[in-house]
Amino acid sequence: MFHGSGLFALLLMVLEWTRPGLSSPLRPICDLRVLDLYIKEAWDAEAAIRACKDDCISATNFTVPLTSVDFDVWEAMNIEEQAQEVQSGIHVLNEAISSLQAFNQTDVIQSHIDATISNIVSIRQVLRSLSIPEYVPPTSGGEDKETQKASSVSELFQIHVNFLRGKVRLLLASAPVCHQGVS
Repeated sequence: MFHGSGLFALLLMVLEWTRPGLSSPLRPICDLRVLDLYIKEAWDAEAAIRACKDDCISATNFTVPLTSVDFDVWEAMNIEEQAQEVQSGIHVLNEAISSLQAFNQTDVIQSHIDATISNIVSIRQVLRSLSIPEYVPPTSGGEDKETQKASSVSELFQIHVNFLRGKVRLLLASAPVCHQGVS
């Protein structure tokens, strides 16, 4: 009988350690190879969209973030300003790519759209793990000065790749939590 109660006590201790109600904070994801995987998947989606020569989806005129980076301006920005620019760009890309779900397209194209939206969610989680503030939409209803128009679906996906390779990579590479000493 004692053997059974000892096993029960051990089981209770293990369950206490792994109690699902206690969540641990996200561990920072500082390895840029994680971002490289998202960039590769974005390239694959861009190639698939380009291969259909915009015949798959006839949507046009997407609002997308600017991808060009003036390094002097970028370096002069504080991390919160850089984060806001990246988060707003991700928000704009997510809206543009999500709008494609309203169109009829092949299963292959739809799977790339779905995977891209899923990757955007994952990139947001990576940013959250680095304590980068979430996107806060501006209170004014004006056009964002950090956006441009894409005239085709393939251009939209090309801008997505360039945004990941540019501003997102710069932000992740300079995230303060990744440069703190490990104790």
